[in-house]
Amino acid sequence: MKGAVLYGERDIRFEDRPDPTITKPTDAILRLSATCICGSDLWPYRGIQAIAQPTPMGHEYCGIVEEVGKEVKSIKRGQFVVGSFATSDNTCAICRHGYQSSCVHREFMSAAQSPYLRVPLADGTLVATSDLPTKDLIPSLLATSDVLGTGWFAADAANVKPGSSVAVVGDGAVGLLGVLSAKQMGAERIIAMSRHASRQKLAREFGATDIVSERGDEGVARIKQLTKGIGADSVLECVGTQESMMQAIQSIRPGGYVGYVGVPHGVSLNLETMFYSHVHLHGGPAPVRRYLPELIKLVLAGKINPGKVFDLILPLDQVAEGYRAMDERRAIKTLLRTNEA
Repeated sequence: MKGAVLYGERDIRFEDRPDPTITKPTDAILRLSATCICGSDLWPYRGIQAIAQPTPMGHEYCGIVEEVGKEVKSIKRGQFVVGSFATSDNTCAICRHGYQSSCVHREFMSAAQSPYLRVPLADGTLVATSDLPTKDLIPSLLATSDVLGTGWFAADAANVKPGSSVAVVGDGAVGLLGVLSAKQMGAERIIAMSRHASRQKLAREFGATDIVSERGDEGVARIKQLTKGIGADSVLECVGTQESMMQAIQSIRPGGYVGYVGVPHGVSLNLETMFYSHVHLHGGPAPVRRYLPELIKLVLAGKINPGKVFDLILPLDQVAEGYRAMDERRAIKTLLRTNEA
């Protein structure tokens, strides 16, 4: 088969790779219905996150089970499944507390920008639908694999409650689906920080009540103005830079909650400042597996349509153009079609 491999800064190639095979009895092999490019893939693509060798790319996936190892019990050949970017046994003490992305047997998925994929710990990582979904649902089901689950975790970690005020820092796919998540959780005022008209429009569709285009002190002042001078109850930090984290912390009310899911790069915090703000901070790699059953149910019931974040759809062999489009901000998120999508 052929798949995406990153060789270095802005050097992504679609080339021959070995077909995946069962290597452990807990594995499954999937024939992917669709895959995509994640905003976090842009860190190594831009050379900000170093790679030591040519690296297969991709960690968002959904598809049909082709083969299972002899110890796999709950996942069957022919089922449509969605999995997390982090594998989990879903039985260890950490998993039982709802943090499957820190499972004691965790592996971070890669190599999903390809037509076939090996998934370790299949029973604990994959969630099957009762029936094969229609093609129009594939983009939204794919979104649950990471980007929606991550936005949902940001809102959950930020303690979003019915009637609360929420600010979302970051207008990428995760931030936009953080808006959707906050809306589903009952937030009354949702402030999306964005400077791009197309992203502002989608944020409104997902439930944003206000758009703030200012940044820095002006952005903080605008959020304070919209929240009666005290700051938002919850802030979702969906970027991972020093600027975005400080924007989030300074926009929260005393005693409020910041949910941070942007992979941090060069971020440092002043604990003395935080001590006097009573801010709650919670985040990290999203435990997507915790939320997958609920998110899949919402998609299949037609209550949410997170697949709208895919504003560029390309054949898998045009993966390099998908990276370029996201790098140049010509696309929010690129869906890559396999033969089935």
